[in-house]
Amino acid sequence: MSVGPRKRVAALISGRGSNMISLMAAARQPDYPAEIALVLSNKLDAPGLVTARDAGIATAALSHKDHASREDFERAMHAVLEEHAIDLVCLAGFMRLLTPWFVGQWQGRMLNIHPALLPSFRGLHTHERALEDGVKIHGATVHFVVPDMDAGPIIAQAAVPVVDGDTPATLAARVLAQEHVIYPLALKLVASGATRIDGNRVLTGEQVSDHLLVVPTPA
Repeated sequence: MSVGPRKRVAALISGRGSNMISLMAAARQPDYPAEIALVLSNKLDAPGLVTARDAGIATAALSHKDHASREDFERAMHAVLEEHAIDLVCLAGFMRLLTPWFVGQWQGRMLNIHPALLPSFRGLHTHERALEDGVKIHGATVHFVVPDMDAGPIIAQAAVPVVDGDTPATLAARVLAQEHVIYPLALKLVASGATRIDGNRVLTGEQVSDHLLVVPTPA
């Protein structure tokens, strides 16, 4: 049985939205504190839109190319989010840098997932850079979005080993599998009201280890 009203969540995508799919699967559980109420894309032909529609979820697509500036585009997005009474936003492969204006509208209510153990390897090409630097542990991070890229308070992380013979593709696949675990976990924590932001830390009153997954080295 569901407990209390569920938070209405918008997933923002630019492609197939594999993390969106993991959030949708979690939200199908009756005791999950959030529902995916909208999938919004800046690409009119994003495959994830079809996936969402097939699941009975409302969708919207706004091409950033149809707007004079980044902020004009974001104001249009914000209007759609308000129209759908969205409580929380989850960036799920949304390939647009957001302006301070938009981030400010959703401060403390917008989550992102990054394929690295922040604060290491911010930005793009994280798996290639991890291999080039010879790290032994890599992973993924879910964090609150702030104006600085990949710099917000961390909600959950997963660590995976880097093994001999890894390529960017094999490492990415191992990390992606854990992204699909920690994003629903992080959204659950936020939507249930379990999180509190203190400076650049996210406090939950639980053990940090509850939100850090360490995956054993593959046999």
